[in-house]
Amino acid sequence: MNTKAKVLLAEDDLSLGYVIKDNLSDAGYEVVLCPDGQIAIEKFNKEEFDICLLDVMMPNKDGFAVAKRIRQQTDVVPILFITAKSLEEDRIRGFESGADDYIIKPFSMQELLLRMEVFLRRTKKMYSERSQSYQIGDMTFSFNNLRLTVDSTEHNLTQKEAELLQFLCEHPNRILKREEVLLNVWGKDDYFLGRSMDVFITKLRKYFKSDPSANIETIHGIGFRLNAVVQ
Repeated sequence: MNTKAKVLLAEDDLSLGYVIKDNLSDAGYEVVLCPDGQIAIEKFNKEEFDICLLDVMMPNKDGFAVAKRIRQQTDVVPILFITAKSLEEDRIRGFESGADDYIIKPFSMQELLLRMEVFLRRTKKMYSERSQSYQIGDMTFSFNNLRLTVDSTEHNLTQKEAELLQFLCEHPNRILKREEVLLNVWGKDDYFLGRSMDVFITKLRKYFKSDPSANIETIHGIGFRLNAVVQ
């Protein structure tokens, strides 16, 4: 059987960890199970992974710390947090540390597999598609390289920032409803994902500050509009 992808699974509850590992292995994934955050970081430094599943509450290093370390090395590998916590501030903190999505315990293995496949398809698509670049006012955006160049300064984007900016570039000077952006970029319309989208919009606006010919406008109560000439 061909391996679908290699998974870094960090879960300190080993009984749950082995259940997840066995189910993912049965589905065709290669899984490396780590009992704490520090071991997960060491494994990630030594091996290549396609996706990371991180428990939030772990000894030595928690999931937030592991995600930040991973993001220092790559913006492409998807990170999903597995957590019993559903507090809004924890989710927002997770997205700010580099997570792509959350899955709340208890969850079904079918739900986890579907979430993983969504992100792995996007990563594969990003690598396989033709070169995609956009001129946004005076800025140059390379989707494939996850890079935005402003006045000869290069900003490295996360995969999610790049996907969000690409969607805005594909619909310039048009009001995009919040739910429309969420469904197209995150795959679902969810309150907590909406909060994380606001975080990413704020980050993109910081990059745009040097170019007065382009801006991302918030249309209150509706959504956003990229005001720029896009080529």
